[in-house]
Amino acid sequence: MTITAPITRTLSAFVAQTDLATIPAGVSARALDLIGDLAGSAIRAAHEADSTPSVLAMVEQMGLAAPGPCTVFGLSRGYGAATAALLNGTFGHSLDFDDTHADSSLHPSAPVVPAALAAAELTGASGAEFLAAVVIGFEVCCRLGMALDPTAHYARGFHPTATAGTFGAAAAAGRLLGLDADGIATAFGVAASQASGSLQFLENGAWNKRYQVGEAAMKGLIAASLAKQGFKGAADAIEGKHGLLQGYSSAPRPELATAGLGTVWETLRIGLKPYPACRYTHAAVDGLLRLRNEHGLQPDEVSAITVGLHRNGIALVGAPLAAKRLARTVVDGQFSMPFAAAVALLRGRFGWDDYDLLGKPEADAIAAKVDVVHDPSLEGLRHPFGATLSVTARGTRHDLRIPDPLGEPETFPDEAALREKFAALAGPVLNAASQAWFNRLRAISGAASMTGFLASGNNNSV
Repeated sequence: MTITAPITRTLSAFVAQTDLATIPAGVSARALDLIGDLAGSAIRAAHEADSTPSVLAMVEQMGLAAPGPCTVFGLSRGYGAATAALLNGTFGHSLDFDDTHADSSLHPSAPVVPAALAAAELTGASGAEFLAAVVIGFEVCCRLGMALDPTAHYARGFHPTATAGTFGAAAAAGRLLGLDADGIATAFGVAASQASGSLQFLENGAWNKRYQVGEAAMKGLIAASLAKQGFKGAADAIEGKHGLLQGYSSAPRPELATAGLGTVWETLRIGLKPYPACRYTHAAVDGLLRLRNEHGLQPDEVSAITVGLHRNGIALVGAPLAAKRLARTVVDGQFSMPFAAAVALLRGRFGWDDYDLLGKPEADAIAAKVDVVHDPSLEGLRHPFGATLSVTARGTRHDLRIPDPLGEPETFPDEAALREKFAALAGPVLNAASQAWFNRLRAISGAASMTGFLASGNNNSV
């Protein structure tokens, strides 16, 4: 396939030339919501994710732990910009509790926000400029994820949050580093060599998924910095013969990269997760919780559960089914529809602390009753995250169709719900300072300079 549209130049001009005043206030406000949501997950993961000790030890061993001006959520000291981006991106994605853009099937905040935050703290950008850069990074990241076509991208074994995310991070950082359109194109040219992220982590519950998203944040920042220093990057990095779209997808949709650019804001189509697991499990969990509450179902009364999913969902959370029924690590559980169903029925909820059910006989017993099947009726829809559900309990079969999980734009949580989720995640780390930290994050738009703005709040972490 030959792509003739000048996508790289079009997106580069958008990144460099979009006037702050032309970004609708509601779009910037949504970005603020998403930043706070990511921070809560990162703060908890900095202390409780099983991969965190290894990452921090590597940073020390490699000489990357030198003090610097940049915030790492949940840690009480500053780091250099590249390290801060790496850690915030890794921590932000470690709980699999971060936001999701349905049409691109990726998590935009984890790569974009850390790169933008590090660049903003490095340059002394205002809070308003930081928010604008985050929005612009979201737009690039999500649009490239759509243009890759998530199904085709997954089929090649790629993780779109890490691949398209590198470009979103480069866009956000490049904007804050003051690059012009040619400079952004150069940053994209470097990002094209750095974009990576394999789905092979599913094979053994590996920690690669978390780290490769942190790498995307760091690589995007580095790409922008190289461009700032006059480095020469590849031309036509997105549409070229060996560029992102042709190299990473067998069925790219290049028109989606720029359709409605500057008028249709993908930022407003980003949803928040109510459960710390792959988004493809959420609609079925919503349905199971509804049936549990409406009918007073007890776990031992359920004899069979069948969940229908989009083919992408099958690949991530439903196959191989025998292994998915026996989740043993957190990553296994994050990508197991049977485990998610067991948690929902046993606890009537699904929060981060419910991973204590991994390997418990009662969870395995319910997971063994869960069948996950491909439902063709879920193909070809705008969003791939819906589910169909059939539950047999007390001799009665209950059927549900859940078109979209909770937390999508139509059911986006209000500020009280955002505050509650932040407290549930960050509270055990920040203790009494949790609400003050949340308030600090909500005040970002008024910050005259991001340098040091979050540092005083971060001193309350441990």
